[in-house]
Formats: sequence, structure tokens, C-alpha cells
Amino acid sequence: MHGTVNTQTTSIGLAAVKQEIERACREAKRDPATVTLVAVAKTFAADAIEPIIAAGQRVFGENRVQEAKAKWPALLERSPGLELHMIGPLQSNKAKEAVALFHAIHSVDRPSLCEALAREISSQGRRPLLFVEINTGAEAQKAGVLPQDTDAFVARCRDHYGLTIDGLMCIPPAAEAPAPHFALTAKIAARNGLKLLSMGMSADYPIAIAMGATHVRVGSAIFGARDYR
Repeated sequence: MHGTVNTQTTSIGLAAVKQEIERACREAKRDPATVTLVAVAKTFAADAIEPIIAAGQRVFGENRVQEAKAKWPALLERSPGLELHMIGPLQSNKAKEAVALFHAIHSVDRPSLCEALAREISSQGRRPLLFVEINTGAEAQKAGVLPQDTDAFVARCRDHYGLTIDGLMCIPPAAEAPAPHFALTAKIAARNGLKLLSMGMSADYPIAIAMGATHVRVGSAIFGARDYR
């Protein structure tokens, strides 16, 4: 993790993203209150996140349980009312920690994880929002349920594992136009009675809002470029 970001720059980035969300909502004739901005803080340390909290941001995303455990308990204690969303792939053996720490999990994608989540939700008495991740581009290197399998998977989550599924999440292929992938995700959500759509990142979140996104996951447009060294 690193935290060498310019706090003024991040605050400006946050304000610009919020303005763009409002613009996109106006064009789509939507209430901006129906779109939740998830500020993706992966790889950034607590001292890079605190200025964003101070600027009024309340919902944050992380990709890894271990990284989140290292920095968020103290931040959550200092700033009650924050929400933490798990947006990366989740290993079944991390379900216990994920249910304890996260308010939403955007990457439900296989039976073993469903079983682990159902067990921990029952044991802990905590129920994070749950999104099924769809691999809309059928990309071999990506996690997610194939579009043609999603109806059956959602039904199994509900009927076999007793999970309440709140929405769908997708990450379109980088080399393809995102709109058709967002439209497909919205269509599958609608026919399964799912109201939440986690779609859109820094490069395409205005398009996602036009297609019905309720949660947009924006990182670099707020925090700046990541240093993965």
C-alpha cells in the first residue's frame, strides 16, 4: 500500500466525480440519490483515504480482505457511518472475515462461496448486501457467472443456500464498448427482480449510470494513478 497522494488533488477528483454523476443523472432523468459512489481505495493507505472521508465520502471499496483488515478497522472506528464494499474476487476461506468487515460483497460467483457466506451470515447475524458477479464477456481470466447461467445461479443462491441476492455486478471487457455489457446486466437483473446494479468504473461510469447503475466503482479518478510496485 502507499499513501503519497496530494490531498488537494484527491478532494478535487472527488468533487469532479460527484459533479459528473450529477450530470449523468440529469441526462438520464434520474435522481442522483439513486446512485451510490463507491470510492475504490485499493493499494492506498489510510492517510490517503482520510482526506476523502473528510471531504464527505462515505462508501469505499476494497479488492482484498487482508488489505482491508490492515487499514479499515481503525478508520471505521474514527468515522462511524462509513460503508465498506468488497469489490474483488473473494476466496471462500475469507468469507468469515468478509462478512464481519464488509457492508456489501460485489463478487458472489460460485457455490462454495455461497455456502461459506450462508454459514457466516447465519453465525454472525450480519447480512451484507450481496451482488452476483456476471462475466458478461465470457473472459477466461475473469471471475463471474456466465450470462446464460445467471438465472439458475441466482435461483440456487436463494432456494438452496437461503441467500438474499440484492443485485448484479459486471466488469466489461477492456477492449469492448461497455454499454452492451451494462444493458445485458440490467436485463438479467430485471427479470430476476434485482434492484441493484454495480457497474461502471473510472473510464465508463457515466455510461453505466445511463444504463441504470445504482453503484459505480471509481478509484483512479478520485485517488489518482495506482503504484503497484
